[in-house]
Amino acid sequence: MPALFDRNYSRNDLLRKIGNVTQLGGTRSVELQDGSERGVRAIDFDTGTGFRFTVLPDRAMDVFSASYCGRSLCWYSPSGAVAPSYYEPQGLGWLRSFPGGLVVTCGLTQAGGPCADAGEELGLHGRVSNIPARNVCHGTCWEGDAVVMFAEGTVIQASLFGHQLRLTRRITARIGENRLFLSDCVENIGFEPAPHMIVYHCNFGFPVIDEGTRLISPTESVQPLNADTEKDMVYDTFSGPMPHYSERVYDHKVRPAADGTVRLELRNDSLDSGRGFGAYMTYDYEQLPRLTQWKMLGEGAYVVGLEPGNSSVKGRAAARESGELVELAPGESRQYALEIGVLPATA
Repeated sequence: MPALFDRNYSRNDLLRKIGNVTQLGGTRSVELQDGSERGVRAIDFDTGTGFRFTVLPDRAMDVFSASYCGRSLCWYSPSGAVAPSYYEPQGLGWLRSFPGGLVVTCGLTQAGGPCADAGEELGLHGRVSNIPARNVCHGTCWEGDAVVMFAEGTVIQASLFGHQLRLTRRITARIGENRLFLSDCVENIGFEPAPHMIVYHCNFGFPVIDEGTRLISPTESVQPLNADTEKDMVYDTFSGPMPHYSERVYDHKVRPAADGTVRLELRNDSLDSGRGFGAYMTYDYEQLPRLTQWKMLGEGAYVVGLEPGNSSVKGRAAARESGELVELAPGESRQYALEIGVLPATA
């Protein structure tokens, strides 16, 4: 068991002190009821340390809210956790149902800007985040002395005479820890080859993002992905909210660690009397070789997106032209994993 209340407990020690493991933390299934969120299923996680987050089965098992001791780690868009029935696939319509939150999945056959490819009109970032999961389950289980919380489900993105992909997602966390693990398997369940793009659109907000916040990354170089970015190549420090701000989008070239992983940190050292507060993300470079950063410091739209993916965010036509478009053969699958957590206070 990880340290809980500044002590290490065995399974037997804990069971002698509690009547039910939910006394320490766990998962709970709820349903949102108000406005355009009505009917959206949600699974709340509580690790017992002050780290809480919410998974939305009706939004591809994406992670919406996430906080630590009352401090949000992420940014929410004005639309909220919109029900998938409001999805607008054309052009930039994806933005009308973009909830923000900790993790929004882009894909599974298109990620990035709207484009036309292979005779198909493709909207911004694809369909998957607006598809409800099926076969959803959640709960807690013991693994040795650790209490593991989990939620899992399957998302089918398919059409008759079209591409047929299946996303199987499992999200886990442990009581006593301040982190979560997201594990995905994407499989072509059709009988024809299918293009495959995936980007994890992770949206960090105030108070993680504020004046004085730093992005710490193994970046070797960055390239601008729009004209406004060319005028502002400072990607690793941030100002306060600015009026009339235009988004900056950076394409990072990163060097993985010796074990093949990439670690990104957003740290705000101005909190807790200089001890700091922030969030981190780790992932496997071979699985997700591209990293896009979205720097949006506008009023109300005050967010930094870190977006590892298997391609850039220029859209499927550009990925095909550049030769980086992944194509899955029938029965072929790809695995992906993310770890996201709270940065401990510095000494």
